[in-house]
Amino acid sequence: MPDNFFNLGNPDFLGILFRFVLNLAFLVVLIRVIYFRYTKKEKFLFTFFMLGITIFFISSMLKSVFIEFGMAVGLFAIFTILRFRTRNFSLKDMSYIFTTIGISLINSLKLVGFPMLGVIIFNLIILASAVVLEEFAIKNNTTTYSIILEDLELIKNGRKQKILKEISDLTGKDILRYKIRKIDYKKQIAVLDISYKDRS
Repeated sequence: MPDNFFNLGNPDFLGILFRFVLNLAFLVVLIRVIYFRYTKKEKFLFTFFMLGITIFFISSMLKSVFIEFGMAVGLFAIFTILRFRTRNFSLKDMSYIFTTIGISLINSLKLVGFPMLGVIIFNLIILASAVVLEEFAIKNNTTTYSIILEDLELIKNGRKQKILKEISDLTGKDILRYKIRKIDYKKQIAVLDISYKDRS
């Protein structure tokens, strides 16, 4: 049995534990605070946390355990190929999966001569980017569909604000813009594509 079998005070082991605590803290912020706040999808929290933790320890041990580079790449390829094939993930969910893997990989690296503060800053940049993009998506998330307008006089007179108000009253939505798709003078109707902010 090797002399260092029970040596839990090994600097490499303690370093991995320290980076794991750091990684877990950032995963909590990314998954529980940011992801859950904006998506409310509690069912994926377990998956994301376990994925991040497993990726972290596999990456951390690559230098301690002899694993050929091809096999290491293969391990991560398995996660990507399987891609939880039993369930369809949205693009946003897949982005969070990739971010979870990325953060765990960054935090698992033992970078010689690179300050730990730099790693923390990289993590903070990723988290800040997620928040900024989520807020941007909320402010610019619009839904578009078609309606039939039976008052052609509004369109003929070009009263944009009045058209917007009438459509808003008709649909109960805060209409941002509209586009005339077709006008049927015989039936005295117009088909409009309207866009409103989706607050769901």
